[in-house]
Amino acid sequence: MPTRKFEVKGRVQGVGFRWFTRTQAINLGLSGNTRNKLNGDVEVVLEGSNKDLEQMEGLLKQGPPSSRVDEIDSKEVKEELGFGFEILPTSSE
Repeated sequence: MPTRKFEVKGRVQGVGFRWFTRTQAINLGLSGNTRNKLNGDVEVVLEGSNKDLEQMEGLLKQGPPSSRVDEIDSKEVKEELGFGFEILPTSSE
């Protein structure tokens, strides 16, 4: 299964973005994780079908109602995530 890493930039912390991401990923059957970054971005790593990953990218661009997504950087990564979805502690990377 393909795995993609998304760096979401904008007003994405303190607005429920990680919980929104978790809910949408679970609804699509995607595995992965999300975390806040110290620079104000949110990192999302997801594993699933290309179709579901594309759909999820569209949802990330929308975000929850109180968010503002300015940009999303996306790249394929070599990670095996297993099952489920986690919200991880803040990353300094």
